[in-house]
Amino acid sequence: MTDVIIVGAGPCGISAAIELKKEGFEPLIIEKGCLVNSIYHYPLSMTFFSSADKLEIGGIPFITINEKPTRQEALAYFRTVCRVHELNVHTYEKVVQMDRTDSGFRVVTAKRDEKRVYEVPAVVLATGYYDNPHLMNIPGEESDHVHHYFHDAHPYADQNVVVIGGRNSAIDVALDLHHVGANVTMVYRREQFSPSVKAWVKPVIEAAIEKGRVKMYWGSEVKEIKPNSVVIEQNEKQIEIPADTVFAMTGYRPNLEPVRRLGGKIDEDTGVPYLTEAMETTIPGLYLAGVVATGHDSTKIFIENGRHHGRMIARDLRRKRS
Repeated sequence: MTDVIIVGAGPCGISAAIELKKEGFEPLIIEKGCLVNSIYHYPLSMTFFSSADKLEIGGIPFITINEKPTRQEALAYFRTVCRVHELNVHTYEKVVQMDRTDSGFRVVTAKRDEKRVYEVPAVVLATGYYDNPHLMNIPGEESDHVHHYFHDAHPYADQNVVVIGGRNSAIDVALDLHHVGANVTMVYRREQFSPSVKAWVKPVIEAAIEKGRVKMYWGSEVKEIKPNSVVIEQNEKQIEIPADTVFAMTGYRPNLEPVRRLGGKIDEDTGVPYLTEAMETTIPGLYLAGVVATGHDSTKIFIENGRHHGRMIARDLRRKRS
């Protein structure tokens, strides 16, 4: 019988389920999309920042022929982990309501036209942050040719493409687009790349910019996106850049509405929920695992350290039960 629900079947949610099983619990993972849905929606050519050993969970070795694992290898790895540990995972089932009860939580889900109701003493939110892009709130941002996600460069060959942003995702997108023959322009509000940019990618993008293969506007702010161009401001001067397609790689933010709705405390300045060392919110029995706990700065928590949250949660729940 299910006694802990984990919302989200990403690496941190899977890790939490494994640790809970070790402690004698019967966890159920509920995922609105496919297994490791965020990784599935990464760009086809995506390579992880982390080495394979730092992505391992559940004691299962992550074998790769590459220095850094690829998206395709990660999908195969996490499928294997779930099968080896015989995890109970409900994919394509969405949590539509969650309420507190005298004994814990009432969780209502929907799968196609079917509604399901679960009563459990504890819930772990491991929903990541990839579903909620940071919006610029500028005219034209909702246009059909503006995208916050990137899958494959091929459809944009020979097009004028503007990439907004200057972190790893924006750089990867710009390079992929350049390689298929797109005319790429990057727009970044800072004057230089962040130190967090992947060390093996930074010289490649810098060389592409220096040689004019990718055009870069540093210290620039996007003001408007028109049907065929992007209007930016640089040094108090407005510039209009031709654009058939725009990729706004401006980052993502966690969805903390379930915590707020249930009355959990959140630091509004940082966006970080108040948590115990065991990742429990101010709502007894409600835990966070992974990047959902990171607040406005999504660079603080990722798979490498978020994968350990499950162990802390499982031990805390075991202590409460004993």
